Amino acid sequence: MSADRVSADLTQLEPKSVWRFFAGMTGVPRPSKNEAKIQKHVLDLAESLGFKSKRDTAGNIVITVPASPGCESAPITVLQGHLDMVCEKNAGVEQDFDNDPIRTIIAEDDEGLKIVRADGTTLGADNGMGVSLALAAATDPEVVHGPLELLFTSDEEEGMTGAKALAPDSFEGRRLINLDSEEDDALYIGCAGGRDTNLTWRFETSAVPAGAECLRVSVSGLRGGHSGGDIHEGRASANRLVVRTLLHAADVQVASINGGSKRNAIARESSAVVCGPTGTLKALEEAAKTVAAESTAESFEKNIRIEVAKIADAECGAVVSKDDTARLLAALMAIPHGVMGMHPKIPELVQSSNNISTIKTVADGGALSVDVGMLTRSSSDSRKEVALSQIISVGKLSGAKISHANDYPGWEPNPDSALLRTCSRIYTELFKEEPKVAAIHAGLECGIIGERVGKMDTISFGPRIEGAHSPDEQVWIESVGKIWSYLKAVLAELSKG
Repeated sequence: MSADRVSADLTQLEPKSVWRFFAGMTGVPRPSKNEAKIQKHVLDLAESLGFKSKRDTAGNIVITVPASPGCESAPITVLQGHLDMVCEKNAGVEQDFDNDPIRTIIAEDDEGLKIVRADGTTLGADNGMGVSLALAAATDPEVVHGPLELLFTSDEEEGMTGAKALAPDSFEGRRLINLDSEEDDALYIGCAGGRDTNLTWRFETSAVPAGAECLRVSVSGLRGGHSGGDIHEGRASANRLVVRTLLHAADVQVASINGGSKRNAIARESSAVVCGPTGTLKALEEAAKTVAAESTAESFEKNIRIEVAKIADAECGAVVSKDDTARLLAALMAIPHGVMGMHPKIPELVQSSNNISTIKTVADGGALSVDVGMLTRSSSDSRKEVALSQIISVGKLSGAKISHANDYPGWEPNPDSALLRTCSRIYTELFKEEPKVAAIHAGLECGIIGERVGKMDTISFGPRIEGAHSPDEQVWIESVGKIWSYLKAVLAELSKG
């Protein structure tokens, strides 16, 4: 990172007890599966504060916080968040997520409300803000609370492997507040489960035919976003758009397709290198205009760019046959993408969806491997299996190798939860309106934690965050203050027993 890229001073924002921890986290790299630095940062904090802490072999950290004086007999409350962040950046932005801090900016939204965002990268408010709220609750002398356990899980974004490694004795508390939600007027009591699927094709390749036009098709300018939290908006997928464009050209041969970068993010950029007979350039240029116009109208994306450029034969390299290309493109178009069904009993809740997350091409001697990764989510196990069977069927019919990973359960809503009753009452008393009680299509760790350690009384809430998993991620400063006031009030009530 260049020396002139200096972060805004977040430590002066209110509430200072929260923002000082978040400012510290933005200075510590914490990509999924490379969290040693942030784990050390948090363990050092615990030691400096005189709290007992432990880290398990999966990288999960539990910090034990004594109760406020007079509240020692209250049941333990677990405050939970995850340490890792999704690392996405805009094209042209220099950022080494393994070593560079996040550069933060204080700005205003369209309504003049103050926000914090990053300079062309993800911010990490998901879930650095939840971790910061928990640390602030444990250390601010104004907060009255019973015994606390701070549970900070690892590798949430790349498969929830930290939560999956928890044992029944990882911590003692049996009521849990998850701080990984992103709407400040909602209390979440359920979420979808999910499973990753990969389809991999291997094709023989040959040299570019004599006289063929070699071309690169590039899709960019999309918003991307969270494949659970934003999938209902119908945001365009760059991976889908590049395939739609290529299907307009006859006798095209693929050399490579690459798009998307994260399993749980809607693809923002994608590109393909192809060759075709004379006239392919013109056909794809017309297709690019058509698909860009159609997808803009469908998704209300404002900045879709589909560009076609002629390249040298050497840049194209070896290509897949016309028949294999047609089979691949047909399969990529047949894979379901987006919302697959709404919940029959909860209005506006997506029940099932699939996101074509990544497409990666690897040349291997005289062959080409094309790997397509996707994440299927559903709050219904049977509906999830139906969605997966569709994907598997496409793979079988098109000759793909099929593999699965990261299967995780949903979080079954409990409308009779004692914790929900308390949190709902406190919210209404504090803000003079009832909270929205809902389930979320995104994946939270609550279901996994309950499955691993035993029955838990669980709820989730957090400040307003938009654009998570994309460089558009931003958190509202006023909303952080709102949730801080709410968390303090909840903990004070729970401290009574």
